[in-house]
Amino acid sequence: MKIGNHSARLLVIKLSALGNLVLSFGAFAAIRRHHRHARITLLTTQPYAAWMEAAPWFDEVWIDDRPAWWDVRGLLTLRRRLAAGGFERVYDLQTSSRSGRYFSLLPRPRPEWSGIAHGCSHPDRDPRRNVLHDHERLVGQLWQVGIADMAPPDLGWCAGDIARFGLPDRIALLVPGSSAHRVAKRWPAARYGALALALSAEGITPVVLGAAAEAPLAAEIARAGPAIDLTGRTGFGDLASLARASLVTIGNDTGPMHLIAAAGCPSLVLFSDDSDPALCAPRGPRVVILRRKSLDELDLASVRGAALGLLSPALA
Repeated sequence: MKIGNHSARLLVIKLSALGNLVLSFGAFAAIRRHHRHARITLLTTQPYAAWMEAAPWFDEVWIDDRPAWWDVRGLLTLRRRLAAGGFERVYDLQTSSRSGRYFSLLPRPRPEWSGIAHGCSHPDRDPRRNVLHDHERLVGQLWQVGIADMAPPDLGWCAGDIARFGLPDRIALLVPGSSAHRVAKRWPAARYGALALALSAEGITPVVLGAAAEAPLAAEIARAGPAIDLTGRTGFGDLASLARASLVTIGNDTGPMHLIAAAGCPSLVLFSDDSDPALCAPRGPRVVILRRKSLDELDLASVRGAALGLLSPALA
């Protein structure tokens, strides 16, 4: 079956996490441009559903409850919903064992399926796919189904009301957190505090972002240098608007850095050997990576110099 620009029903699967979702924005936009008149449904997880409903790429968003494999009732409910969707093609951008199993849940005849599920109609045959950055892997996957336009997406739709924070004009964002189970991805909070002091000396106000659980990191930073704590107070739209208002952002390899970089803020991202920037670094107009085997080895002078180097001469 050839899927063109008629009013086909299409399903896009992208479940998590935040960074992987943001790296898929170019693919979402490309699929929408290629299927201008199709009805496109996104299957994602609850934290991102309302946000993605505001995006211009989808007609509807479904929440995947991620039933366990022993949850027969949950799997049957998901199977019925997928079958009732009447999808002519599925773009599996998650390409995980879970999303691949969703292919096997579907009754025959199954829809066209782009992904890596065994027996699917449009498999990603690139033998290098597991050593490619997420973005390049998606470029290759879509190219194999005839979608070649993966221009950077317009994120103008993603915005929040940051006037309520009453921030000064010259700000720098600090993102000192990471997943709670991957603390090796964190540059020490005390060094973020020293960086906050150095930025303040340049007339730049540091603003600390993160989840509510990362408030202790913001408190430690504020003890060392002046900083505004917005942990637990920002949504996805706020992050994008803060990125547009900020001179520079410095942060660890964590989800918010992907959205901030994609929104256009000059971004310095700190990596340890716990993750590989060649596979998962944020993408944006101006992204610089600093990497050490352990982030304990990354000194303040290196971070300060790289951060100030990202400022345009007119703003420094």
